[in-house]
Formats: sequence, structure tokens, C-alpha cells
Amino acid sequence: MPKRILQGVVVSDKNEKTIVVNVERRFQDPLLKKIVRRSKKYHAHDENKSAKVGDIVKIRECRPISKLKKWEVFTDEA
Repeated sequence: MPKRILQGVVVSDKNEKTIVVNVERRFQDPLLKKIVRRSKKYHAHDENKSAKVGDIVKIRECRPISKLKKWEVFTDEA
């Protein structure tokens, strides 16, 4: 099964090897036909502690690492 990949902005890097990423999605409201923005915060595992607040990062789904961490920082190195 393919892993989901999301892109967002780092809002916190205070925890050890954990960052909080704010992912914003836009969709059209079915009733009002208006573009609506919704955002959600994800806890992601950052092994190298490379991401800082304000960085745009990609995260991908992974096995549960802790109670909240089910995502990891992903780099596009092919």
C-alpha cells in the first residue's frame, strides 16, 4: 500500500527528534461553492533534527513510533 505524503510548515521543533508540522488543505465547500482552508497539525519524527521552525517539509506515513508520531520527515533523494 502506498504511503501518504503531505507538505507543510514546521511550527515547533522543541521536542527531541520530533517536529510539529501544520498542513493546510483547500477544498470547495459543497453548499456555498466557496474555497475553504482547513489546517491540521501532525507530529513527525525527525531523526537528524534538521528541520527548523518555518521550514517547508514533506512528511510521509510510517509505523507508529509513539502515541502521537505516525509520520516521518521525508526527503526527495532518489
